[in-house]
Amino acid sequence: MRIVLVGPPGAGKGTQAAYLAKNLSIPHISTGDLFRANISQGTDLGKQARAYMDAGQLVPDEVTIGMAKDRMSQPDAVNGFLLDGFPRNVGQAEALDVMLKDEGVKLDAVLDLEVPEDEVVKRIAGRRICRSDSAHVFHVTYNPPKTEGVCDTCGGELYQRDDDSEETVRTRLEVYHTQTEPIIDYYRAQGLVVTISALGKVTEVTARAMEALQSDEG
Repeated sequence: MRIVLVGPPGAGKGTQAAYLAKNLSIPHISTGDLFRANISQGTDLGKQARAYMDAGQLVPDEVTIGMAKDRMSQPDAVNGFLLDGFPRNVGQAEALDVMLKDEGVKLDAVLDLEVPEDEVVKRIAGRRICRSDSAHVFHVTYNPPKTEGVCDTCGGELYQRDDDSEETVRTRLEVYHTQTEPIIDYYRAQGLVVTISALGKVTEVTARAMEALQSDEG
């Protein structure tokens, strides 16, 4: 299957992408991984991306599209893939359509993870990270530490990242509504959108997604 995963910040896209890709035996292709791989490997696209990032500028669509095209041409993606974070806007979605058409294939589904805005804010703004080891992550509501402000694992101080503040989260949501959400309408016009609720336990959301994808495929 060839799937695009969309949803607002805090919808759990990365987590669900990993589970779904494993269940469907297809590679999980995320924008973040594409950038990291190209930059670390020193590819031409990676060098271009780094130059823009170092200058504090957004990486142009053509660079992101180039990275995605190269990754989707790899042997493990011949029979399908799950795209996470790409396309990010209608221009990228149109470019993806052209890419796939050139290869004689098409998308099977666009999985839209739906989460109420207040829940997104609650999920992200409630995160607390350990200063000693950023792999230790807690949540004031869903996974609180035994002692407030103290990491259960190593005793380090827990803090809220600047980009996890409610104000920043709402700004990120506005960017999502303006730039990314329009691709849902773009794909809905093609009859590709499958919307599911991303509320509940991770395993429940995964099961819901698998059922929706299999029903759509059928």
